[in-house]
Amino acid sequence: MNKTARFTTVTALLLSAVASPVLAQGNKTVVFLSGQNEDVGYTRIISELSREYQKRTPATTYQYQGNTTEMTQKLQLLAASKNLPTLYSIGEPALLSQLASQGQAADLEATFKRLGIYNQLNPVAVELNKKLTGGKLLGLPLELNIEGFWYNKKLFANHGLKEPRTWDEMLAAAEKFKQKGVQPFSASGQQKWPLTRLIGGYVARKLGADAMDRVKAGTLKLTDPAFVEAARSVQQMGLKGYFGQGVNTIDYDTAVDTFLQGKAAMFYMGSWELRTFNDPARNKIGVQNIGFFNTPLVRGGKGTLNDWSINTGLTVAVNQSQNDAALGNWMKYVFANYANRAMSDLGMLTGFKVTKMPANVPGLTTLTQQKLNTAKKGYLWFEAFFSAKGTAVSQDNVQPLVTGDLSPEAYLAQLQTALK
Repeated sequence: MNKTARFTTVTALLLSAVASPVLAQGNKTVVFLSGQNEDVGYTRIISELSREYQKRTPATTYQYQGNTTEMTQKLQLLAASKNLPTLYSIGEPALLSQLASQGQAADLEATFKRLGIYNQLNPVAVELNKKLTGGKLLGLPLELNIEGFWYNKKLFANHGLKEPRTWDEMLAAAEKFKQKGVQPFSASGQQKWPLTRLIGGYVARKLGADAMDRVKAGTLKLTDPAFVEAARSVQQMGLKGYFGQGVNTIDYDTAVDTFLQGKAAMFYMGSWELRTFNDPARNKIGVQNIGFFNTPLVRGGKGTLNDWSINTGLTVAVNQSQNDAALGNWMKYVFANYANRAMSDLGMLTGFKVTKMPANVPGLTTLTQQKLNTAKKGYLWFEAFFSAKGTAVSQDNVQPLVTGDLSPEAYLAQLQTALK
């Protein structure tokens, strides 16, 4: 796949099925229930473009609704009353598939093909999204992210350290930083998933990129030795103080700022954080001092450095019951401009093809794209195939895992039971 195909945008993304002229001409309220703050990333771009469209087409109004806690429970309640909003963030693919079977989530592949714009979607993004939901495209690929460790190049140089290629080298660097009074890793234990991502990455290096596919197929169990080894390694990172003090009380923004203020040497996160790395108001260490390495190799592992954790961000679905011509017109405007605006304003990679590349692409965005171009295999995050219950057990229990209050064996046994 060439570089242009991977840099993503939208040209007329939409979801209008067949609707009557009356619906197309009538008033329309587009409500976006998002699990992300409105002033960041794709939510910001969608909201800005939606308000532009509202000025041009007063019959269509736009409302943003933010909800960053208990989203699954909220969606389940709304779905039960057939009252889901027009667009909604959803973190559990299994729940999204269930909503689609009830006619509450649109089949976007069918919709895009009817509109003649399916070929404008990035094939990698489409493949990833369809893998999540049983072969159907049910989520808008608003991002195209790779995950790995961002690191402070100046701190590494000052301490005579090179970019780690192995897990052992990374932990040796962490120990050296700790001994010198530098917090090795910034992480948000309050969000929980940044910690389970480390378990998933270790497993992918130990067993290969298809490890969680095999768990889904039932040919691997989470209680197998490789998973115990992964959980124990992450637990030891916590017990040795590599995440700093009180990791389970650290919120997401604090974790980001800890790294960007030079208070931590490394930060595991997805490339969606280019939006803050490229923001000089947040980034106090300078983009020139940020490097990026893939999850390192583990001893005796089958995974390679060409295997990357790749995703399209928090899934955003479309309510099929509102998938009419008026919504289609709104979508055509918003998403025809979406990827170009995301790239020019935020230096953000999306799941659509960019049609107008800015003259000066941010250096970190170019670096991320170069890394993405090396990907031979992609794998999803640790809980990607889990049920809502399995996800909750995985993430809730990782907090006592990293503090040593829950053993790796107990953590994984409880999670394996939850998957049943």
